[in-house]
Amino acid sequence: MGSRFHEAVLGRELCDAGDLPRHRHASGYMTLVVAGGYDEAGDVGRFRVRPGDLLVHRPFEAHCNAFSRRSAEVINLPLVDLPHLASLNRVADPDLIARLAERDPAAAARVAAAGAAPLAGEDDWPDALAAELRGRPDLFRIGLWARQRGLAPASVSRGFRRLFGITPERYRAEARARLAWTCIVRTAQPLAAIACDLGFADQPHMTRCVRAVTGQPPARWRDRVKCVQDPRAFAA
Repeated sequence: MGSRFHEAVLGRELCDAGDLPRHRHASGYMTLVVAGGYDEAGDVGRFRVRPGDLLVHRPFEAHCNAFSRRSAEVINLPLVDLPHLASLNRVADPDLIARLAERDPAAAARVAAAGAAPLAGEDDWPDALAAELRGRPDLFRIGLWARQRGLAPASVSRGFRRLFGITPERYRAEARARLAWTCIVRTAQPLAAIACDLGFADQPHMTRCVRAVTGQPPARWRDRVKCVQDPRAFAA
């Protein structure tokens, strides 16, 4: 796991044909697709996006993009993390949001989020595996999952890595680290208890994993929460 971050630039962006390797964002943002399309595979699933789709990228999520032979034009907006907002959504009037973004990106983000309708992502065995890895990463056993479905574990690992840019084992480890970070900044639960509940070997093990994904150890995040006295400050 690594903490090298790719900073998303807000505003209009032209994405040339080709692949963008897996990368991580420290700050959350939303992407409105205005032209073209591409495939995205990351920490919240695998999506095939087209004009009018709104992708939500929350803090410390990673993903890779494949543009094939097409380019795409997108507008990156500030994150508005409403409870109903899924990772992939459809907006009714992307042209309206695009025009508004030229004058007021924050207002465009609020309009996009308020009117977004959730969409489902891709649905094949790699997507089912990714969902299982995110669900309870402390209990999941990849070899058993593969054998129960008549798949060879080695083939599962290769196929998953080809699509997501990461092995299932690492995907699971990073999912657990992000889950730990969420517990750290949004609850008052003791760090040792979080480490135990999520199946880390011990608290130092959790510390190493959280630092690798977020760039900071759990104690630093907990101190920041105490300073602002509002864990929601780290939700976007």
